[in-house]
Amino acid sequence: MATRTYDAAADHFDHEANSFWDRFGRRTVERLELPKGARVLDACCGSGASAIPAAEVVGPGGHVLGVDLSEGLLQLARAKAAKRGWSHAEFRSADLMELDAPDASFDAVVCVFGIFFIPDMRGAVRQLWRRVKPGGKLAITTWGPDVFAPLNSFFWESVRAVRPELHRAFNCWDGLTDPVAVRELMSVTGVEPHVEPEAARHPLKSPDDAWALLQGTGYRGTLEQLDPAARTRIRDACLRFVHASRVDSVTADVIYAVASKFG
Repeated sequence: MATRTYDAAADHFDHEANSFWDRFGRRTVERLELPKGARVLDACCGSGASAIPAAEVVGPGGHVLGVDLSEGLLQLARAKAAKRGWSHAEFRSADLMELDAPDASFDAVVCVFGIFFIPDMRGAVRQLWRRVKPGGKLAITTWGPDVFAPLNSFFWESVRAVRPELHRAFNCWDGLTDPVAVRELMSVTGVEPHVEPEAARHPLKSPDDAWALLQGTGYRGTLEQLDPAARTRIRDACLRFVHASRVDSVTADVIYAVASKFG
C-alpha cells in the first residue's frame, strides 16, 4: 500500500509546498556530523531529502546509497543526482528488511519518516543497526504529535463524510510521536540514543498549498481510492476550510534520534 501511495504522490512530492521533506532530511544529516569520504545508507530515501545533503557533505570520495520501494520517488532522486553530475549518490529499489548490503559497511545509516511503515519496527532497526560500522551512527527521524494539524483532522472528517470506510482512526506513525517511544524503539541497538524533539511549523502560502500537501504525502493513498466526484468534494471542502479559518501553517513537530556504535 505504501509503495502505491508514494508512487502516486511522486507528482507532488517535491512541490514547493512540501519543502518539509528537504528541511527535516537536511536537519537529520546535520546531526550525523559526517566526514568527507564517508559511506552512508539512506533507507526509505524517498526523493533524496536526506541522501542529497549527505552526498553534498561526503563529497565524491564518499558514497551514498538510497533505497526505497517507490520507483516514482527514486526517479526523482536519480534526476537530482544526475543534475549535479554525481556518481557517488546511488538510488536502488530495495526492501529495508531485505537489504543486499554487508554488515558494518556504512559510517552512517539514516531513516527519515520511514521506519513506521515497517510492521516489525524493532526488527527494522536491528537490520539498519547491523549495517553501521563501529564508530558509526544510526539516525531515525519520525513525526511528533498532531502532525499537519489542523488540516489533518479536517481532512479525515471530510473523508468520513463521503467514504466512512476509508476514515482512519490512527496513522501508522502514531505510536512513535513521543521521545519515550522513540527511545524504546532504539533500545534494540543496545545503545542509549540521543533523542531530540523539535517543535516546528510548516507554512502554507495559500489554500492550494494545503491541497498540494495532501497530494504529496501519505494522504494520497486515500485520495487514490476516491472517485473524481468525491475527490473534488474533499478538495473543495479543504480549500474552504483553510481559507475561512485563515490557516497559514500546520504543525510539523519531529523527533530526531541518533545512536552511536562504539567499539
